[in-house]
Formats: sequence, structure tokens, C-alpha cells
Amino acid sequence: MSDEQVKPDATVASGPETEPVGRHARVVLVDDHRMFRTGVQAEIGRTEATGVEVVGEAADVDQAVTVITATRPEVVLLDVHLPGGGGVEVLRRCAPLMTAADNPVRFLALSVSDAAEDVIGVIRGGARGYVTKTITGTDLVDSIFRVQDGDAVFSPRLAGFVLDAFASTDAPPVDEDLDRLTQREREVLRLIARGYAYKEIAKQLFISVKTVESHVSAVLRKLQLSNRHELTRWATARRLV
Repeated sequence: MSDEQVKPDATVASGPETEPVGRHARVVLVDDHRMFRTGVQAEIGRTEATGVEVVGEAADVDQAVTVITATRPEVVLLDVHLPGGGGVEVLRRCAPLMTAADNPVRFLALSVSDAAEDVIGVIRGGARGYVTKTITGTDLVDSIFRVQDGDAVFSPRLAGFVLDAFASTDAPPVDEDLDRLTQREREVLRLIARGYAYKEIAKQLFISVKTVESHVSAVLRKLQLSNRHELTRWATARRLV
């Protein structure tokens, strides 16, 4: 997704209190959409009012790992879909920081996606919570401090996904084939399986048709499939449609 393209619901409603606060959290924003990062920075980054200090930003996986390692924030606001492997890859590469004895870095997913597999993927990767981009500014600030304190935070509807996935004593089953795909490739896979044309997918995901074609080629190669009909059968068999 380019910086010039705007996600339709990628906004954080206004509302943090303007009175000075005594609490403080250093935060890194990770999102591939520059205008969204700017909006979040303007909304929650008024440190004297919110207690949140934005100490860094990143637009892809490599940038995120570099900035997080350099700044060691208390909380990272992490988008699920990022160039370079997605939020799950950031979590994987930052695992030592999450388990550090002193000042562990905690992650809060902030995404437009409310898909169950996205939620479970980042929670399995070590994120402390998951909220959608329809959250108000006040609630986002509150969520940041709750995660900083070690609490788990979820948007109401998403909490059910986590409870269902981890209800049993056994670990959630892992689909090794599906895990080969990036988050964006999974999105494209799901839409292809639902019968969307490349142009429709491009419009829905705010990417170019050429990028859609590249993702489809990558999915077919990783899953060792020959065409979109085989891909549709594969996705249907796994109830991804």
C-alpha cells in the first residue's frame, strides 16, 4: 500500500483528554500508511496531555525492527499487514526484546483487519492485545497504558476469537502451508477464493493490479498450485473463504 493511498476506515476518532497526566509511555508507530501514522501521532502524541511520547515510526518490517531495537519503547503500535513479512515477522524478530528481564517491549496490534486469523497470528507471536482502527483516541491511549502495565487488551468482538482459539489445553493447530504465506498473501488468497477479479482485489486492498498478480504468483508458488481454480479448492478445503 503506498503512502498516498488512504484506507477508508484507517482513522482514529478524536478524544484524548487535554488535562496534564502523570503517566508516561514511549511508543513506536509501525504502519505502512504514512497519513495514518501522522494522524495517530497528532491524536495521541501530545505528551503533556496524553502521557504518550512517540519516539519512532516505521513503514515496513526492516524499519520496524531497526527503530524498535534502537529506541526500546515501552509499547509498539503494530499494524498486521506490512511490507516485508507482516506484523508477525516483526514480532518474531523482536522476540528477545519482548522477553527482556528489564524494560520489556510490549506490542499492541492496531489494524484495520478484524479477521480471526490475523488476531490469532499476532497474539501467538507475542502481542499483548489487538484493537481495530475504529478505536477512539482516548481508548487507544488507555489501551497503551494497560499494555504497558502488562494487561491484555482487545476490541470487544476480537476477544472472542482469542478465547475460542485458546480455550483448550492444546496449542492451536498450525497449518504449515498457510504459515508460509504473508498476511497480505493470505488476504489476496481469500479474495481470489471468493471469486474476486484482480481489479476488484486491487481496489479493495488499495494496491495495484500488478501487485495483486505478484501476490497470486507467490501464493501459487509457495503452495505448489497451478492456477486460481486449484487455489480456490485449497482455500475452501481449509475453510478460509
